[in-house]
Amino acid sequence: MELFENYDRKIEKIEKTMKEYGIQDLQEARKLCTDKGFDPYDIVKGVQTICFEDACWAYVLGCAIAIKKGATKAEEAAKAIGEGLQAFCLPGSVAEDRKVGLGHGNLASMLLNEDTACFAFLAGHESFAAAEGAIGIANSANKVRKNPLRVILNGLGKDAALIISRINGFTYVKTDFDFYTGKLNIVSETAYSKGDRAKVRCFGAYDVREGVAIMDHEGVDVSITGNSTNPTRFQHPVAGTYKKQCVEQGKKYFSVASGGGTGRTLHPDNMAAGPSSYGMTDTMGRMHSDAQFAGSSSVPAHVEMMGFIGMGNNPMVGASVACAVAVQEHC
Repeated sequence: MELFENYDRKIEKIEKTMKEYGIQDLQEARKLCTDKGFDPYDIVKGVQTICFEDACWAYVLGCAIAIKKGATKAEEAAKAIGEGLQAFCLPGSVAEDRKVGLGHGNLASMLLNEDTACFAFLAGHESFAAAEGAIGIANSANKVRKNPLRVILNGLGKDAALIISRINGFTYVKTDFDFYTGKLNIVSETAYSKGDRAKVRCFGAYDVREGVAIMDHEGVDVSITGNSTNPTRFQHPVAGTYKKQCVEQGKKYFSVASGGGTGRTLHPDNMAAGPSSYGMTDTMGRMHSDAQFAGSSSVPAHVEMMGFIGMGNNPMVGASVACAVAVQEHC
């Protein structure tokens, strides 16, 4: 029985990975997890409900590998989960070439490491995908960290940031950027819930300069860009400019570009110049990123098209962290 999308094209590679760890099949992999008291399949569905079946089974395999490797800390479990995700990358695909599965595991491990103090979802506009990822992290990461990980959303548009905050129970941080002095002022902070979700701080910027000022004000250590409606206008310039600033100051900053890989994005900025604009989102991501994923930050089908699994890159960050924490809590 085919359990997930592109089963016949992926299963040979998956079976090879399972054989390395003495796992007979994916059902046994899931039983390894459920016998410990948690189900990665349900965790993944809980982060992005519209994810594809292959995403759920990829995390099942990743968690089973973590158990087989004897991982007891979420930080090490995350890297093992990355091996499971990598097994689901379609041979010869963009995702396979970029080692996206291992990359997601390493990113989650970084967020569970005490050296990372602040993580940012850096979007073209505030999006539900960033919110899904942030919720996944907020609900789990700090269960196993000594020092809480601060999570922020930083995107274009103050109205969008306010709406996303209200819907998801985040804290909306209203800012006012002085373009004459370059100073960022915090006008107000409004929490739309109590508990872990309220710890996610959501910012809306008017332009790139304000976006960079927000990154600097929050002391962002790691970020992931989206691949959304304004890729050339906001998140890539913000990440690139902030990286330049961090290099000048001797500060560590790890930048992940989530999008790209398909060529054109259906947006006038990326299409107007014809062939010369081919893959603009992808190209800009390469200019600032320390790691580049493939496909949309939000749309499962777009990531699937890149030869990976059907789950947005931003929600995937939340799922990776949540599953790694589950391993630590139950093993």
